[in-house]
Amino acid sequence: MGAYGGGYLLYLLFSLPALLLGFWAQFKVQSAFNTYSRKRNASGMTGAEVARRILNMNGLTNVQVEAVNGFLSDHYDPVARVLRLSPEVYHSNSIAAAGIAAHEAGHAIQHHEGYFPLQIRSAIVPAVQIGSWLGPIIFMLGFFLMGNTVAWIGLGLFAATAVFALITLPVEFDASRRAKTVLADGGLVYYGEMEGVNKVLDAAALTYVAAAVQAISTVLYYIFLLSGRQRE
Repeated sequence: MGAYGGGYLLYLLFSLPALLLGFWAQFKVQSAFNTYSRKRNASGMTGAEVARRILNMNGLTNVQVEAVNGFLSDHYDPVARVLRLSPEVYHSNSIAAAGIAAHEAGHAIQHHEGYFPLQIRSAIVPAVQIGSWLGPIIFMLGFFLMGNTVAWIGLGLFAATAVFALITLPVEFDASRRAKTVLADGGLVYYGEMEGVNKVLDAAALTYVAAAVQAISTVLYYIFLLSGRQRE
């Protein structure tokens, strides 16, 4: 096997488990959403109404709820203080829509309370935006043309994406925990509907785990390449 073939095999060794986990996570999200987006919640509230109710309950009347294009493009914008929901969530009165809307409202509550992991994640966004695309370029330039020092700099820049993915985990898990609590305690969904909420939010959480595993795997792959060349 040639050097390139060995390199591809090594890359697959590091990346394949993360890729498979990512595919599995996406399958779980699609399956859970497809199932519970067809089941109406007993309150009859749309995702937009659920989000508005939760925000108001927590004194966040200044946070707007808007519809945004894109499939499951739901997110909270801490800069604009706007909670944006995809059409499948904003207009739907399904169990899935209630869970997703409550999760995004959980992020707004985190922002309002100064949740520390969210503050850290927000602070490193500029570094991640630069490192995610510039890091691999600098790494490859250093590895093939300019030497290990430059390659390590590229690796350091890209490593910010792994840090971001790891910090994202407690942020997302906490938002889901808040969503489940407020939906149950606030009477927004009934007890029997919480199974669907749990499945939708737990499947979504798995996608963040997969992203973290993938980022860490790539960092480890780069480290292995550099360490191997230094031993030669």
